[in-house]
Amino acid sequence: MTLLAKISWVGTVVFTATAVPAALSVTAFELPAAIVSLVLFGLGIIAFLWAFFVAVNRSRTDAIGMGGLYFLAGSAPKSVQYHFLASLAVQIIVGFATASMRPFTSLAFGILVSMFGLGVSGLWGAKFGEFTPRSTS
Repeated sequence: MTLLAKISWVGTVVFTATAVPAALSVTAFELPAAIVSLVLFGLGIIAFLWAFFVAVNRSRTDAIGMGGLYFLAGSAPKSVQYHFLASLAVQIIVGFATASMRPFTSLAFGILVSMFGLGVSGLWGAKFGEFTPRSTS
């Protein structure tokens, strides 16, 4: 597993470990869950934009598609793609499940956490993804 995949999983575990108890009405976890969600969202935006700018630079020589960049479709080994997409799926499921358990609370911020998974995945794709060379004709 790559370092960025481990980072994605760590974020997913920390998010889940705070959001689930908060959704089960453990009030001590409500503020930490909101903070974790917002921090991961912010880090996700940074990673997403970083990936975008690295990809723009690489696009001079490589034909980079959005599916290959952020979802690693055809640009990463299946094992790498699996870790990023599985982590993203857990973030989406936990975010929506916990927000729906206690609507109109700070748990709604959990829906934003999937930006972290997309950003980190995109960063891996931008730096290490294998894309076809751009034709020079």
